[in-house]
Amino acid sequence: MININLLPWRERAREQRRKQFFVSAGVAAVIGAAMAFGAYMFVDSQIEHQEDRNQILEEEIRELDRKIAEIEDLEQKREDLIARMEVIQTLQAQRPEAVHLFDQMVETLPDGTYVNEISQEGSRVRIRGLSESNTRISALMRNLDESPWLGNSDLQIIETRDEGQVRVRDFRLDAEQTRPDNGSDNGD
Repeated sequence: MININLLPWRERAREQRRKQFFVSAGVAAVIGAAMAFGAYMFVDSQIEHQEDRNQILEEEIRELDRKIAEIEDLEQKREDLIARMEVIQTLQAQRPEAVHLFDQMVETLPDGTYVNEISQEGSRVRIRGLSESNTRISALMRNLDESPWLGNSDLQIIETRDEGQVRVRDFRLDAEQTRPDNGSDNGD
């Protein structure tokens, strides 16, 4: 019988399979590294793209915040202007009231009664003066209450004193300045 030694052939086949394995493993490692590098580059480009988008959004947000601040500033200016207009309109409406107040004082003041001082706080009018008698002060108060521009008279004090041969009464009374309801103030 023939004796064939197959050991070197098997050794060569094993060595060749080992080389193929290492080559395949190397190729797989290179392909895996290339895929990992490609995936890294893809993810990095996606991150850069998202950061660019975020930067654009942040710029737009800053621009909108600036515009919102401008709008709030304009709204504050508008409110200030409206408040000023209301004050001006109120002053315009009250302008003839001083004339009516003095006109009513002339009409309501009875003979023998004199006014020394008139002051006003809001719609409250304080009148200081002197009179020859308490009756004339009462007549003044009645006339004030009947006036369309004054009302709710309230006597605060009466002091009697002698001035030479005449006895006079110093008085202080308050009245409320009103506006007539019938619209008689048509821009007088």
